[in-house]
Amino acid sequence: MNALVEFASVGFTYPQPERTREGGFTLTDVSFGIADGEVFGVIGPNSAGKTTLLRLLTRVVPAERGEIRLEGRPIARLAHAELARRVAVVPQDAPRPFPFSVEQLVLMGRYPHGPGRFFESDDDRALARAAMAATGVLELAALPLEQLSGGERQRAMLARALAQEPKLLVLDEPTSHLDLRYQAETAALIRRVNAERGMTVLLVSHDLNLAAEVCDRLLLLSRGRVARVGPPAAVLERDTLEAVFGCAVSVEVNPVSGRPVVQVAWPQEVKRSSLAR
Repeated sequence: MNALVEFASVGFTYPQPERTREGGFTLTDVSFGIADGEVFGVIGPNSAGKTTLLRLLTRVVPAERGEIRLEGRPIARLAHAELARRVAVVPQDAPRPFPFSVEQLVLMGRYPHGPGRFFESDDDRALARAAMAATGVLELAALPLEQLSGGERQRAMLARALAQEPKLLVLDEPTSHLDLRYQAETAALIRRVNAERGMTVLLVSHDLNLAAEVCDRLLLLSRGRVARVGPPAAVLERDTLEAVFGCAVSVEVNPVSGRPVVQVAWPQEVKRSSLAR
């Protein structure tokens, strides 16, 4: 595998306040690679370590043990601007208040390519317009971000990341604010960006079925450790999911895509209560 990203025995612990004796959350001995050009998903329950993984990759926090490499180079040795030219992150939502238009937001994605400049070039503006067109927000370019719906803001944030022209696109819960239509469009867009631009995608999601449909491989985290890595069908197994998530599930196969479909096996008392309504 020609790895774009490599985690080699990476560990990290959040400090706990002095008034408590227990240690903070710990990510322990995490090792995996993301191949150049693949769509790689990170899944797991709350507090499994998904957000910590992103913070380590983007150097928000430094790894305490092990090493993270990007294109074979330790990220600890990369300047922040150099890392930003290679890795673009789409967070769950834009910070608020955020008094900028959609176009201004998207143009911010060009900053790592010219951090000493005060004005955007014609090429910057052309790339920003192409990114807005690809994500369906070009007609919203002049609108303040505060006037957009949650789904529109999410697509504008994705446009900013595409304008950044990264090697690795990191998506943190990209469909969390989207209705069914835009969830489907976002899934298609992820695949299109990957296929047409050759962009490697790291998708972090609570939506196991979205991850199963769009990802080539999945990393399942549990309590700060790697529980399973592999193709969706190998990771989304009933016994593994029930052990990690602590609930009964059923796993079937989508007859169209051939990908696994995960459903919670609701307790009978919950079903009866729902019918009573």
